[in-house]
Amino acid sequence: MIGVISAFASAFIVSLLGTPLLIKFLVAKEYGQFIRQDGPTAHFTKRGTPTMGGLVIIFSIIVAVFVGFGANGGWPDYSAYLLLLLLVGLGFIGFLDDFIKIRKHRSLGLAPVGKILGQVGVATLFGALLLVNPNPKGLTPSSLDISILSNLSINLAFAGVGLGVVLYLIWTNFLVAAWSNSVNLTDGLDGLAAGASIAAFSAYTIISFWQFSQACSRGMAEQIGCYATRDPLGLAVFSAAVVGAMMGFLWWNASPAQIFMGDTGSLSIGGAFAGLSIMSNTEFLAIVIGGLFFVVTMSDVIQIGVFKKTGKRVFRMAPLHHHFELKGWEEVTIVTRFWIVAALFAALGIGLFYLEWVSAI
Repeated sequence: MIGVISAFASAFIVSLLGTPLLIKFLVAKEYGQFIRQDGPTAHFTKRGTPTMGGLVIIFSIIVAVFVGFGANGGWPDYSAYLLLLLLVGLGFIGFLDDFIKIRKHRSLGLAPVGKILGQVGVATLFGALLLVNPNPKGLTPSSLDISILSNLSINLAFAGVGLGVVLYLIWTNFLVAAWSNSVNLTDGLDGLAAGASIAAFSAYTIISFWQFSQACSRGMAEQIGCYATRDPLGLAVFSAAVVGAMMGFLWWNASPAQIFMGDTGSLSIGGAFAGLSIMSNTEFLAIVIGGLFFVVTMSDVIQIGVFKKTGKRVFRMAPLHHHFELKGWEEVTIVTRFWIVAALFAALGIGLFYLEWVSAI
C-alpha cells in the first residue's frame, strides 16, 4: 500500500508544481493551441492557450512509478516498464502531432496514415512484449486467452499458436487505438478528459490492488477466486501515478484552462488505459469503467454513420459534449455533469468486478 500511496503523492506534487513551469515555457515559445474553425464559436477565445501539457503528465507518471517502487524497496516490475513504454511511445506520437499543428498553425497535425502507423508500431511492440519474459511461476503479463468473465474466456490459439499470436496482436492494436482515440475525442472541454481519467484510473487502482491482495501467487492457489494476474501491484502503482498526475494537471487545466494536455496527453493516457485493461484481464469490463469515453466515442460514430446514410444529424454536433454546448449549456456545467457520469461508470465497474469475484467463491 505504501508504494501505491507514494506513487500517487509524488505524481501529484510533480504535476502540480511542474505544470506552471511548462506553461511559462510554452507561452515564451508561443506554442499555443490552434482552434478548428468548424467548432463551437465559444472555443475561439481559447486560441493560443498552451498545449502539449501531456509532457508534464508523462514525466510525473515516470517519476512516480520509480518513487512508488522505491518506497517498497525495489525497482519497477516488468509490467510497469511495459506500461511506461506504451505511455511514452504513444505520447511521442501525440507530441509530433501537437508540434506540427503549432508549427504550421493548423488544426491538423500528423497525416492520418503516419499517425495510424505510429500507433500500430507502438501497440504491436507492446503486444509482443506482453507474451514473453515469464516470471518464475511461468506467468507473462498477458496471454492468448481473452477474458470475458473470470470463468469465461476465448483462447485465440484455437487454430494454432501462430495464428493466435497474430489475432492477439490485432486485438491489442484495436484496444490501444480505440481507447487512445476515445480519450482524445473526450478532450474537447476544459478539464473534461482529465477528470474522467481520474475516475477511470482510480477504479483501476482499486481493482489492481484487489487482484494483488487476492493473487494466486501469494499462497492462495487453493482459494477459489484468486487472480493469476502477473505483477498486479505494479499495475496498482502505475494507476495511482496516473491519478496523481492527472489531479495535479487538472489544477491548471480546469476552466478556464491555462494549458491543454494535447494529443501528447490524450493518446498516451488512453493507451495506458487500454494496457491496464489487457494486463488485468478486464478488457470488456473496461467499457464500463471508461464508460464516459465509450459514450463520447459512440456519439461520434453514430453521428458520422447516420449522416453518411441519411444526410441527417442525430446530434447538433459531435462528440456529445459539443452537442450540449450548442444547446446552450455552460462549459463548466457540461464538464461537471460528465465528471459525475464518469465517476458513476467507474463505481459501477468496481461493483461489477467485486460482484464477479463474490460469485466465483
